[in-house]
Amino acid sequence: MGNGRAFKSLCGLAFALASAGAAGQDGADARRLAEETRKVAGDLVAQIRGELTKELEFSGPMRGVIVCKYTVPEISSAMSRKTGWRVTRVALRPRNPALGSADAWEQKVLLDFERRAERGEKPDGLEHGEVVAEPGGRYYRYMKALPLGPLCVSCHGAPDKLTPNLKALLETEYPHDRATGYAVGQIRGAVTIKRPL
Repeated sequence: MGNGRAFKSLCGLAFALASAGAAGQDGADARRLAEETRKVAGDLVAQIRGELTKELEFSGPMRGVIVCKYTVPEISSAMSRKTGWRVTRVALRPRNPALGSADAWEQKVLLDFERRAERGEKPDGLEHGEVVAEPGGRYYRYMKALPLGPLCVSCHGAPDKLTPNLKALLETEYPHDRATGYAVGQIRGAVTIKRPL
């Protein structure tokens, strides 16, 4: 009888140690996934910011609209091909719904980002990552908030502050645009990454 209890205790301890080891490994894996994904998100933001800053300073907002429509999706697509992940940007109020509409998971995270910002968290530090099981498999999904910067106000600010030429260009290039009315610091959208596991 005593030997049976001792055996059960040893089995329980072995299970607890194995579980703790697995949890430690899971924690290390989660940190690795987050770090790798965060770096790709940072690289995307840096490339986009570089292209837009160059064009806005050189040619102004009219050229910025063209860069956002054509160059930025090319940058995202190239990064997706390089990593094998889905790397893009989404928003609750997209400028181009075909490319920028958030799925249900992304909408939930974007709404959480807005709540966190309202409670005083800095928008440029907001991020979220988790492993998600979907019908297509398991994925690590990550989002990083994109607050509106001073340069972005010229195209995403209050509609009455946009120039007539810029309004006309936006109506032509983005007939379903919902991405105006933002102020500096507000969350415009997020980088979103979906990695198959």
